[in-house]
Amino acid sequence: MVVLLLFAGSVINYLDRGVLSVVIPQVRWDLELTNSQYGLAVHAFLMMYAIFYIVGGRIADRLGYRRTISLTIVFWSLACMAHALVQGLRSLVICRALLGMGEGSFYPAAMRGVSGLFLPASRAKAVGAILSAISLGMLIAPPLVAMTTLRLGWRAAFLILGSLGLWLLLPWHLVHRQIETPEHRAVVVQAGGAGPASQAPGDPEMTLKEFLKTRKYWCVLAARGCSDASWYFYLFWIPGYFQDARGFSLAMVGKLLWIPYFCSFLGALAGATASSALIRQGWGLHRSRMTALLVSASLCIFCASAGFAPRTNLALALVSLALFSHQSWSTNIHTVITEISPPRHVAILYGMTGAAGTFLGAVAQLVIGHVIDLYGYKPAFLWVGGMYVLAAILLVSAGALDPIPRMAAGSA
Repeated sequence: MVVLLLFAGSVINYLDRGVLSVVIPQVRWDLELTNSQYGLAVHAFLMMYAIFYIVGGRIADRLGYRRTISLTIVFWSLACMAHALVQGLRSLVICRALLGMGEGSFYPAAMRGVSGLFLPASRAKAVGAILSAISLGMLIAPPLVAMTTLRLGWRAAFLILGSLGLWLLLPWHLVHRQIETPEHRAVVVQAGGAGPASQAPGDPEMTLKEFLKTRKYWCVLAARGCSDASWYFYLFWIPGYFQDARGFSLAMVGKLLWIPYFCSFLGALAGATASSALIRQGWGLHRSRMTALLVSASLCIFCASAGFAPRTNLALALVSLALFSHQSWSTNIHTVITEISPPRHVAILYGMTGAAGTFLGAVAQLVIGHVIDLYGYKPAFLWVGGMYVLAAILLVSAGALDPIPRMAAGSA
């Protein structure tokens, strides 16, 4: 039930952040914005999202994932609804920044919950379920936002869709009244859950300072950072790309752009299933995760050719495969982070990796908007492919994707 509610929260998280990317042509027209100014609004969201990836991770380590999830849902829902009141660039930037603050804490808190409840053989499936919800949120955003906007206007779309998260608070509270008992905690510890509750004070666990000295963590962080920065291009610019460069109307966006996001939904599940199956076949943790990650990265590199496709249907197919491959990569890299991190510090270390990609993506938005205004979308697609190449190189440089023993901290 916890994973189911985290799945629902993840769907709404990406649905709410995706509203603007669907209606940006209409918002640009009404508020008289350029692509560069839209890039500034995206930059504001990503900067605060990155900061609160870290802050939220620290809060989750201290307050627990249950309270942190409740706080972040309330905050981002109200911030999304506030977009209905924007009157210009300044108010749009403020609302995007507030949305980033609210949404940034969700995933570190969710991963902390998963790391404490699931063993390695099934942990990727739980992570895959949560990340597949990202794809579902992106999948339903184009038709839902387009339908609402065509009938009621873009301001109503923010108001109506922004309120959905508030409906999760009651079931979230009720579920945890049932599971947060001494008996349930004992079951988790006996099953080998990795959460803080199962960590005895005297266990020889690496400290946060020791872990931050390891090369493996920084290589994995940088690899995720590169791929996340590319993901933000697909998230924030693809609906506009198909409208500006491929001639889609808003109605066509609603009818066709669910396809790439449905493929990303399948990719998250496929990546989790593949690596978990390889582990059960005896491949080992490192070999299984690395195989799934490198295959996914290779497909992402190939699919960056979408910006040069001669036909619109081919471009749509390549973008769909790119999102499938990225989510397969994402499921496994997110799982790797929770597996190599000391249990007590999972949320903050996971948050730091997310912040790295978000900071890089935020800086890139300032450049991408100018580049698209001057040269179109092709240079942006080239950059996306290059970032996946770099991510694969960094991943291989990390070495074995296994937990780091404390005695290795000084040399890893």
